[in-house]
Amino acid sequence: MNILFTICGRAGSKGVRNKNFKDFLGYPLVYYTVSAIDLYLKKTPSVKGYIALNTDSEELISLFQENIKLDIDIVRRHSSLGLDDTPKIDVIFSTLTAMTKRKNTDYEMVVDLDITSPLRTVKDVSNLVNKKIASDVDVIYSITDSRRNPYFNMVKKSDHGYERVIASSFNTRQEAPEVFDMNASLYAYSPQFLENGKGLFEGESDIIKMKDTAVWDLDHIGDFELMQVIAEYLFGKGQQFKEIRENIHSFLQNY
Repeated sequence: MNILFTICGRAGSKGVRNKNFKDFLGYPLVYYTVSAIDLYLKKTPSVKGYIALNTDSEELISLFQENIKLDIDIVRRHSSLGLDDTPKIDVIFSTLTAMTKRKNTDYEMVVDLDITSPLRTVKDVSNLVNKKIASDVDVIYSITDSRRNPYFNMVKKSDHGYERVIASSFNTRQEAPEVFDMNASLYAYSPQFLENGKGLFEGESDIIKMKDTAVWDLDHIGDFELMQVIAEYLFGKGQQFKEIRENIHSFLQNY
């Protein structure tokens, strides 16, 4: 099976400056994403994996080319795909198009791993891929249990003060419909769905559930610091998280 793994990182940041390659417990943040892919492929020889970095950041390109000894293709992002409102799915499709032509290869699946989600395991990646293989849906993405519920304990400002995000008469959380947080960590797409140019929620979808490590967008330095506290705990306690960090040294130059 041929799978294209995409890593997408835009130059600059509106929140934490250069967060994609900012130091995270001793390594650039993006290396944790690379490590998850690398370790998954090491443990799954039946999969032929192609890895592509899509970016308009020269610093990120240098970080890969100068320090990583894995076979990772660089797809330089067109300026039209580097805007604040550019849907990420458009960037992923651009990467698929470039890699299909460059490698003269058809892919059964495109798996995107977000750089700002370092706390994932090989089992998470495997669960995503296996569920996509067994399913006919267009896209599968990762979720966690939600800490808040828009039917019960989330509010928005209105003309009359504040009111529930979704109007309801529920008196307990247990009465409200079950909702989940998209943790923006893992996505598996059918190439045909990407080629259709539809948005993420315009196709048929399914989910995998990941451990709730708290959903952070890493848009503020406080988010980044709190994520490191959680990560240090998980790397020390959980072998599945620990092995992701320990694997990083295996693909670095001059280690």
